[in-house]
Amino acid sequence: MKKESDKKGKNKNGGMKVRSQKIKSRLLRSYYGNPMKDMKLIAITGTTGKTIVAHFVHEILRATGEQVAVFASDQPFKMGVLHKFLSDAWKAGANYVIVTVPAEGLRDNVFYGLPVEVAAMTNFVTAGLKDMTPEEYIENEKVLFNMKPNLVALNHDDINYDTFKDFKGVRETLDFGNTGTGVKVLNSKLYPKGTEATMSIRSDIETVASFVSGETVVSYMACAVAIGVLLGIDTEKILDGIANYEA
Repeated sequence: MKKESDKKGKNKNGGMKVRSQKIKSRLLRSYYGNPMKDMKLIAITGTTGKTIVAHFVHEILRATGEQVAVFASDQPFKMGVLHKFLSDAWKAGANYVIVTVPAEGLRDNVFYGLPVEVAAMTNFVTAGLKDMTPEEYIENEKVLFNMKPNLVALNHDDINYDTFKDFKGVRETLDFGNTGTGVKVLNSKLYPKGTEATMSIRSDIETVASFVSGETVVSYMACAVAIGVLLGIDTEKILDGIANYEA
């Protein structure tokens, strides 16, 4: 009986939290004029690599002539902070906004009520988790992917891939990595001041290069490529964008 009571209490608190976020979202959209009606949101989550992927995608979109704003944070942020950023981005003429969000932010449902064009998950490294269990982490990630993003990019190489492979985009889902089928890493080379990888991008073989060095950068480049492909961007522009970024 006690367990049942505890469960009801948790459900009640969860319901109250959702209602609270719903009210906040409505008020903030009213206050800021709902800028998302004119912009597309790219949300990037995962335990590592969110910021570098965001900057790769920023450069990819810039290579196509798009106006882009980036909000990259490894720390949780309030819903009000996000809505102010969206408003400022809209006033600056952005038509794409890229936001990185840790699982703690997803737990707080900061994206509530916002249309998500792309949701991407870089990886799920359990050793890097703080203040939550792997089960709690996945539940938090579900908050974003249950918002029915139009497009989804997932890391097929991730050791925990089976726990999030059911995350799907409304229009399309694309995986990436050494074992990926959408964007497949065939081989890579590391240099003192850069990284190069040969990738099969929907069966076309291309060389992807970055001035950022490191073994993990290969996966982050593949994630950015997958996002670019999902957005329908020309492969040459994707490659140019990644090469243009310097940390």
